Amino acid sequence: MSAFAVTFRRDLTLMWAGGGALAPVGYFLGATMLVPLAMGPDRTLLQQSGPALVWIAAALALLSVLERLFQADLEDGGLDQMLLAPAPLEWIVFAKGAALWCGVGLPIALAGAPAALALQAPVERIPLIVASLALGAAAFVGVGLAVAALTASVKRGGVLIALIVLPLFAPPVIFGAAVASGENIAGAMSILAGCALGAAAIGPLAAAAALRLHAE
Repeated sequence: MSAFAVTFRRDLTLMWAGGGALAPVGYFLGATMLVPLAMGPDRTLLQQSGPALVWIAAALALLSVLERLFQADLEDGGLDQMLLAPAPLEWIVFAKGAALWCGVGLPIALAGAPAALALQAPVERIPLIVASLALGAAAFVGVGLAVAALTASVKRGGVLIALIVLPLFAPPVIFGAAVASGENIAGAMSILAGCALGAAAIGPLAAAAALRLHAE
């Protein structure tokens, strides 16, 4: 638990100390707030296209922070320290993912409230949209951990990460948009929760395996 707490606190501090966590949140808000200006005041059109646009913006915002997630550890020797730590590498990777979710994913989910209002979502649906975005962010982070670890040794691997990760982001986006649009909310939320739990369980295992390959 001490290794988990130290890793979590360190990564969360690094995200917010340099303002790195503000960039994806700003991207998300900027992308969603500009949509009404581009599409015009047609309320029906905004209500139809808004849910999908919110989720696409959230996925791209989280994608933007994946490239450097493990590259710095690989370059400065941090990966060696992670391997020598008394805690399992999977547990440390999970701590890094939890820090990413708290530092970036949760703020994006909370920012989904004003974004959804700007896109004419019904007020009574806002809590569901925020909750679904929080679950979706957990799924994005779990998948992102594995892909970021796999491409950690690739310089400027942002395009490669996008090619690998975007198809895996599709299920949370599909069911998250269904929740936001009010279609079969209970079923979509259940599947979204399953995606989040599956990614949170498998992502650290796959990421740790990839990091061990890099260390060898």
